Amino acid sequence: MTMKGRNWIVGAFAGILFLFMQAPLFAWAGQEEDSEAQPDFSLYAASAALIDAQSGRVLYGKNADTPMAMASTTKIMTCIVVLENADMEDTLQVSSYAAGMPKVKLYLKKGETYTVKDLLYSLMLESHNDTAAALAEHIGKRYLSQELQNKSTSDFTAEESRMAVAAFASLMNAKAKELGCENTYFITPNGLDATETITLNNGEIVEREHCTTATELARIMAYCVGQSPKKDAFLEITRTPSYSFSANGRSFSCTNHNAFLNMMTGALSGKTGFTNKAGYCYVGALESEGRIFVVALLACGWPNNKNYKWSDTKELMQYGLDSYFYQAFSEQETAISQGDLAPIPVEGGRTRILGETAFVPLSVQEDEDGLPGLLLREGEEIQVECRIKKNLKAPVESGTVVGNIYYIVDDAIYRTDTVIAMETVEKIDFVWCLEQICCRFLQTEAAGAQGM
Repeated sequence: MTMKGRNWIVGAFAGILFLFMQAPLFAWAGQEEDSEAQPDFSLYAASAALIDAQSGRVLYGKNADTPMAMASTTKIMTCIVVLENADMEDTLQVSSYAAGMPKVKLYLKKGETYTVKDLLYSLMLESHNDTAAALAEHIGKRYLSQELQNKSTSDFTAEESRMAVAAFASLMNAKAKELGCENTYFITPNGLDATETITLNNGEIVEREHCTTATELARIMAYCVGQSPKKDAFLEITRTPSYSFSANGRSFSCTNHNAFLNMMTGALSGKTGFTNKAGYCYVGALESEGRIFVVALLACGWPNNKNYKWSDTKELMQYGLDSYFYQAFSEQETAISQGDLAPIPVEGGRTRILGETAFVPLSVQEDEDGLPGLLLREGEEIQVECRIKKNLKAPVESGTVVGNIYYIVDDAIYRTDTVIAMETVEKIDFVWCLEQICCRFLQTEAAGAQGM
């Protein structure tokens, strides 16, 4: 049997399995949701997540934390890592390894030279697999031996190319960890299905697959469009309808295959993906009235159902638009009473008059890097919890942290402000006591002299 025939059979089997998984009898473990907390959608995707991009809060999830293959949606991480580690005008040379990647491809040739910019458009608009490998090698070779760093990528052996790609994958995984993605693991820069055996620090040998979860894929997209220092470049590339360039005596034209950009007002960005194992996948972002929603879908049908991802995406995005609205944390300041911020007694603190109790006034120091607000649906409320010390011991320095104010929704803390002491309170010591006694003695003497 030919390779093409085997691939068709694998794809057909995966499609049949997917249809069974949609039936209630074969619901995945963890698929049942709280009917009061979750809307009743009939999604095609086996795994789905809708998140608030600015807070990372999951607004809807279906098997959202189940690790699964994600195909070419991988390329959003490839793109952002390249943007953060290379100049758009950098040039790179193509290795035989990169040129040998399977379709879909730009058909790069060994020894050709391209700019990073041109290949990023090829990567994100047409989802070319050879482009992804070439970009990964360009960045990854920096982490190899000095000898290989000085060697032209076009002269790399297949093993040297794989080493460079593995180094780039390490950058992808490091970024995933930085974003709090604990169930994401990258092996390939293009999203082709892959498995590798690794040895852990404790000596245990485990097999890892190229995978992510719907929640974490959405979180990565939220970073790409909202938090990355290269977000503007990412958005410019992924929103471009078409891009043409010339290199090595050849001309190329790339067309954006993210149809969602023309489906809903405010569509920001997105990336499609497909492999026989992963099925159709998609991750996309939409902005409306200052709100940014991200939808991620995994295993959203197999051939010939490539349009399922669009109906699922629109349904989840519309739910977000209709149901969630912005509320600033500053609107909850009335929940903080004067009693919460009353001056705190300071044991052993100096006072203006000997024998009095020392108090230190308090001030709220807002988290400048914290979220200014959150998307909430009707009936949800932000709970404000003040955890402030009841008393202190001298000495107390001005600016000392004495507590925190937490803004909480569904038992999750989304913002923490700090409560600090506004003044310094010195500790009572022998010298201060002596000064107070002398001062009182002199005052008594003066009063007595006046009365004579």
